Amino acid sequence: MTLTTDPTAPTDAIAPTSATPKADYPRPDLDRSDRWLSLNGAWDFTSIDGTSRILVPFAWETPASGIGRTWLESASYSRTVTVPASWEGARFVLSFGAVWHRAVIRIDGDVVGEHVGGYTSFEFDVTDHLRAGVPARLVVDVEAPADKREIVHGKQRSIPRDDYDGVSFTPTSGIWQSVWLEARGRTFARTVEVRGDSLTGIDLVVSAVGDASSGVPVTARLVGGAASETVSVITDAGGIARGRIELDEPRLWSPADPHLYRVEVRTGSGADADRVVVTTGLRRIDTRGEQLFLNGERIAIRGVLDQGYWPETGLTAPDDDALLDDLRLARRLGFTLVRKHLKFEEPRWLHHADRMGMLVWAEPACPSRFSPAAAAAFESQIVPMVERDGNHPSIIIWGLYNEEWGLDWDIPGSPERAEAASNAYELLAALDHSRPIVENSGWAHVRTDLVDWHYYEPDPTIWAQSVSDLASGAREDFPVKLGPDFIVDKSLYGSSTFPRTGKPILNSEFGEGFTSLERAWHVRWQTQELRRHDRFAGYVYTELADVEHESAGLVDHQRRAKDWGGLDPADANGETVLVIDVIPAAAGADIPVPDASVTIPVHVSHHGTANVVGRVRAMWVAAGWSFTTAASFPEAEGSAESATITVAPFELSEAVCVTVPAPGGSARLLLWFTTEDGQIIARSFIDAAPIEAPNRRGARAQS
Repeated sequence: MTLTTDPTAPTDAIAPTSATPKADYPRPDLDRSDRWLSLNGAWDFTSIDGTSRILVPFAWETPASGIGRTWLESASYSRTVTVPASWEGARFVLSFGAVWHRAVIRIDGDVVGEHVGGYTSFEFDVTDHLRAGVPARLVVDVEAPADKREIVHGKQRSIPRDDYDGVSFTPTSGIWQSVWLEARGRTFARTVEVRGDSLTGIDLVVSAVGDASSGVPVTARLVGGAASETVSVITDAGGIARGRIELDEPRLWSPADPHLYRVEVRTGSGADADRVVVTTGLRRIDTRGEQLFLNGERIAIRGVLDQGYWPETGLTAPDDDALLDDLRLARRLGFTLVRKHLKFEEPRWLHHADRMGMLVWAEPACPSRFSPAAAAAFESQIVPMVERDGNHPSIIIWGLYNEEWGLDWDIPGSPERAEAASNAYELLAALDHSRPIVENSGWAHVRTDLVDWHYYEPDPTIWAQSVSDLASGAREDFPVKLGPDFIVDKSLYGSSTFPRTGKPILNSEFGEGFTSLERAWHVRWQTQELRRHDRFAGYVYTELADVEHESAGLVDHQRRAKDWGGLDPADANGETVLVIDVIPAAAGADIPVPDASVTIPVHVSHHGTANVVGRVRAMWVAAGWSFTTAASFPEAEGSAESATITVAPFELSEAVCVTVPAPGGSARLLLWFTTEDGQIIARSFIDAAPIEAPNRRGARAQS
């Protein structure tokens, strides 16, 4: 996207190039792209600062919008819109991806609708307000309160501040996802639900509205399918039609084979029939005791948290490539799942995840203060979340609250707050329980299908012991730093009656380190400790990319690689990884330089579908040498190897030992697992260097 500045306009005004920003059809999963009109681009913009121009769909706080204004609490957007003459006789539907927070929409002065909720998509049938070929004035009035505490706002900063202001970012106000107009049939499918959880066919639910709703014929046909792969049904008195397409040769969706089906749904008959093409996949995610299964095969999650912010455009991706690039980056780094954090990402991102086979944990944004109104506002997102995103096979987990945000960090001490979390679970489960639901990610679970936990700990000894104790059940609480002088012990469970076994348990936030080198060091050692314990159903590392002042990403805010100190993150997040019986001392100095030969016990963790057989090998190389920088891997003289070992899926192998001589000085010990046919399928390393005590010269004596 390129912006040009008009030298005769106010300094905050912009003039877009001929290219419309984010010009791709916003709903490829619910495709009506044969008759649509993007309304992205330059709009008139009026606020207390005067009148200028803004580039939609970028929030008015962002540089890309051309406004770059924070703490503006209201503004008005306007532009002229003309329905194409060829749409004569159709219904016209005005669609908004998202507007934060309250939007009132007018056409030629008449109010056509109002929407409250800054993350949910919405639309209005504006047929009675527009005429084909005739220009009309579209106005969107927006209210964006600075005090967001009882409003759903996720990671946006609030004034007054949130409890979690230190991990909050620049607000996102106004129109921040695409706006478009499309033509539909006189009676049309308002929603289309397609599910492939049976693994043998596609179950269909259509809700019809328009000139008629009951008694309307609906035909669903598999695009490119056989004549038998069609179903015809009639809507009932409530406008609902249900049917099922039996598939002659079902092909399942999975990360290894992300096969998608496209279903053409026709509502009504004749020339006025509505047509939409919907995308879905055949896949089933379920829990069996403490294990997760996808299409009947056990899986373990290797995930990364992604907050979905970009440097110049905030919560809005600058273009389609940016959405796809982030998914490709996550895969390149070894992850199989992305937890899209406190945000409904735009449908194009989910469609890309469907197409490439990336698993997704989807969740809404939260408020930060509890009240009945705040809980109701949070719950109001659940129906539109399921309606918009439920067809995506990539979504395998629904999240709800995060760390009791919006519940005042107090589920254990408040029956009312615990009930709010439970109510949200029940509401979502009634709508769609085809995926596991997490009612309160991180701690204090009261009603959940997955017991997940968030734990940040910089000391590798404490980390390893705590992870072991959580896996064994020896402990169920852990310290959480909620503020500079505010540390509390949080429990996995919000009540004494919650079952301590029988549900999958996984970490869904971890990571440590101030510098990029420290963070890479913790990735290597902390992740291996999670892989050490077969009870865990997976993990989610925090996080993919830096956001503004938060530097926890594997890449920076611009998605540039950091200095990982020789680590390839994909080695820490692989299907097969090495688990080394070492508690490391410090980044760059895992162990002291040995003055004699040293024996290293190594386990193998394998999350494939079949046994692997091979040996662990080891070799000293110069400090700083890495698998990632070498042109080829030198299996030179001096390498050592273990006995042959057979590694079963999801069972940590027994320890095998490799013995290597003293390196003679600071060095790096490379370790790798080679299968019987010569493939290297797991890699790690240990740095040997002098270990110094922390420098505390001049420290004031403790009184």
